[in-house]
Amino acid sequence: MRKKIFKRPIIQPKTKSPTVLGTIDYKNVVLLRKFISAEGKILSRRLSKLSAKQQRSMAKAIKNARMVGLLAFIHKN
Repeated sequence: MRKKIFKRPIIQPKTKSPTVLGTIDYKNVVLLRKFISAEGKILSRRLSKLSAKQQRSMAKAIKNARMVGLLAFIHKN
């Protein structure tokens, strides 16, 4: 007799993405620093709790700010 395979239902998290105060722009360095880790890496979507569209624009803004010189590429101790 075969065993029945029990699959747990996938439960989506009920938390919504946080409202980003201010516009996501490369000149808004205070906002961009909240989404960078202590090592200088861009936080993932799971940690930052942003939507996919917000995460893409946040990553692009952080990269632009690094190229202009507003943000450092690495975190110095």
